[in-house]
Amino acid sequence: MSTTTLHAVRLYRMDLPDHPCPWGLRALRLLQERQIPFEDHRLTSTEAVEAFKAAQGVATTPQIFSGTERIGGYTELAARLGIRPETAEISYTPVVAVFGTACLMALVMSAGISGFMGLAICLLAMLKLMDVEAFAASFRKYDLLSQRWRAWGRLYPGIELLVGLGMLLPPQLSDAQPLVGAVAVGLGAMGMVSVGKAVFIDHLALNCACVGGNSKTPLGVVSFAENLIMALMGAVMVIR
Repeated sequence: MSTTTLHAVRLYRMDLPDHPCPWGLRALRLLQERQIPFEDHRLTSTEAVEAFKAAQGVATTPQIFSGTERIGGYTELAARLGIRPETAEISYTPVVAVFGTACLMALVMSAGISGFMGLAICLLAMLKLMDVEAFAASFRKYDLLSQRWRAWGRLYPGIELLVGLGMLLPPQLSDAQPLVGAVAVGLGAMGMVSVGKAVFIDHLALNCACVGGNSKTPLGVVSFAENLIMALMGAVMVIR
C-alpha cells in the first residue's frame, strides 16, 4: 500500500526511563524505514501513559494516528503498510524453571502438593521482588486493581511471598492456614478476572508479569491456570 495514504502521522508511545515500550520502538523504526514524516510523542511517565489511554479510550500503547484517523498499534500500522509485522519474542523458560525447581525441592523435602505450591509461589515472588518497579509497570497493563490503585503493583510481590510462606508453615501453626488460604483465594480470583478480561475479552497481546517485569512469557492460558491453582489451593486451606 502506498504511504501517500498516510498524512499528518502522529506516534504516541510509552518511553519510561529504562523501560521503553518495544512495540513503540518497532513502530518508530517502521515509520523511519518507510521515510514517513511523523510527530513522535513520547509518554515519559506512567501518569502520562494512563492519561493518554483514558483520553483515547484505548488499552495499550503505542497508538498511531493519520490525521483524525486512529490506525492503531504497531501491528495495525504494519498491516496498513502492507508488510508482515514482527512477532513478540516468547519464552516459557522462566515458568518451567520455577515450577521444575519447586517440584524437585518438594520431592526432596517430601513436602507434598501444598509444599510444592508454597515453594513455587515464593520463587515467583522472588523474581518480582528483584525489580519491583518493572513488575508493577508490566502488571498494570492488565491487572484491574493496580490500574485503579497504583500502590497495589508494588505491594503484590510482598503479599505473594507471605502467601507462599504461609503454605509452608509447619503443622503446629495450622491455625494461620485459613487466613493464608483466604488471601490466596482473593489473589487467585483477582488474577483470573484480570487475565481473563485482557486475553479472552480485550484480546491484548501482552507479556505476563508473573515471572518478573521483563518477562517474555505471553499472557494467556498459563497465567490463568497459575491463578486458578492458587485459588484452589487457598480454598483447600480454608476448608481444612
